[in-house]
Amino acid sequence: MTRRRAYRYGRWAERVAAGWLRAKGYRILERNLRGSGGGAGEIDILARRGNVLAVVEVKARAAAADEVLTGRQRRRLERAALAQAARLGPDLRLRFDLMLVLPWRWPRHIMDAWRP
Repeated sequence: MTRRRAYRYGRWAERVAAGWLRAKGYRILERNLRGSGGGAGEIDILARRGNVLAVVEVKARAAAADEVLTGRQRRRLERAALAQAARLGPDLRLRFDLMLVLPWRWPRHIMDAWRP
C-alpha cells in the first residue's frame, strides 16, 4: 500500500470511528490532536460522554487488542491524554479506548482497552 493510500485509509477509519462514537452518544471534542512538547503522541479521537473522557486510538487492521499498541505508543498517548485531561477539568474520568475498523464490518469499540 502506498503511503498516500495508507494515509487516506487511516483517515477514513477515523471518520467511521467518530460516526460510530456519535451514534453511541459520545461528543467528539477533538480529532487528530497532537500533543505539545517532545515525545507527546497524537490522539486520534478525544470524546466525552458524561464524566468520561475517552482517548480513542483508531486502527484500520485486524489484530488482537493487545497486539495493536506497543508499550512506547501507549506511554506517548498517556502523556498526551493527561495534558488534555488537565486542560478540560479534574472532574473527568480518563479512559483509553481502542477502535478497530475494517471495510465491510461493524467497527469494534474496545472500551478501557488498557490502563496506565
